[in-house]
Amino acid sequence: MLAGGEGKRLWPLTADRAKPAVPFGGNYRLVDFVLSNLVNAGFHQLCVLTQYKSHSLDRHISTTWRLSNVLGQYVTPVPAQQRLGKRWYTGSADAIYQSLNLVYDEEPDYIAVFGADHVYRMDPAQMLARHIESGAGVTVAGIRVPRAEARAFGCIDSAADGRITRFLEKPADPPSVPDDPDVTFASMGNYIFSCRTLLEALRADAADPDSVHDMGGDIIPMLVDAGVAHVYDFDDNDVPGATERDRGYWRDVGTIDAYYEAHMDLVSAHPVFNLYNREWPIRTATPPLPPAKFVHEGTARDSIVGPGSIISGASVLRSVVFSDVVIEDGAVVEGSVLLPGTRIGKGATVRRAILDKNVVVSDGVRIGVDPELDRAQYTVSAGEVVVLGKGFRAG
Repeated sequence: MLAGGEGKRLWPLTADRAKPAVPFGGNYRLVDFVLSNLVNAGFHQLCVLTQYKSHSLDRHISTTWRLSNVLGQYVTPVPAQQRLGKRWYTGSADAIYQSLNLVYDEEPDYIAVFGADHVYRMDPAQMLARHIESGAGVTVAGIRVPRAEARAFGCIDSAADGRITRFLEKPADPPSVPDDPDVTFASMGNYIFSCRTLLEALRADAADPDSVHDMGGDIIPMLVDAGVAHVYDFDDNDVPGATERDRGYWRDVGTIDAYYEAHMDLVSAHPVFNLYNREWPIRTATPPLPPAKFVHEGTARDSIVGPGSIISGASVLRSVVFSDVVIEDGAVVEGSVLLPGTRIGKGATVRRAILDKNVVVSDGVRIGVDPELDRAQYTVSAGEVVVLGKGFRAG
């Protein structure tokens, strides 16, 4: 798992934590989604390569992701160690190159390299089976997106047999998939390599002074040019328990607006992404807190409310309320995401906002009501989402 990015576009949520450690969905961290997919699929030798502000991420993985004591099964954080000199990772490919001791120790036939900060369900075992069947050196997971929206992604141009002919980073004119002129394969940032292919590519990349040592920018194009890269169509992935509504769901939550919209996908009666699939659970540690409580006619509609939270005479609508949140009498929370430990005072209003851990909104404060006042005091995204960083006190 590649989990070392700074996540600058998610600031201030990443001001004090790595992007994969950002809380999501009322009970999880972003890294829980990829780890759940891999563990559910039977992948039990998992290394999470970390670097940037990784303490909370390392702690979460070490305390939450303990597999059985069977020899050879593990999920472990691997911090940057400067194994090849006095330097940190200079890119995602360099992170793997500097950690090749892990590969030499295990001597695998195949290596999955997945990003650690996307929200989705996937059975990687199906992708591995397709990779082995094709005989490819690398298989890249591709999701079908409208061509008009594909300019924001790394795009895959492929032949009818699945062989990738070009790999383009944010192209002005995205290529279409072989069977639909209006759709493009966007890279999901998930790769499965034959071990020898990856080792040879990493060594060649490390010796190239012009490379920026990036998996998507350097390694994959190198293997495309060598004719050994294939695409895996995410539409072909069949996850047990998926509904028609959430089948094929994948979100890159790399910006505040994308993070916010992904939360809004969770709260309807028939959610766009269903957290309640028991056949393919998203795994995490549940805090030792009592159940949520609603008192003095407190209400929550079309919302998720985490354990330990108390809604007292307040109104919550279309919101995700994490654990240990208190919303007091007369407060109104609409279309918002409240991370653990948030406190909303009496008569306060919070609309279209993200409040990080332990934020305090004092009595009567109004957030998301006056755009000019919000911009003067808080962070406001391009999509007009108001964000208060960890521990901020409003009012």
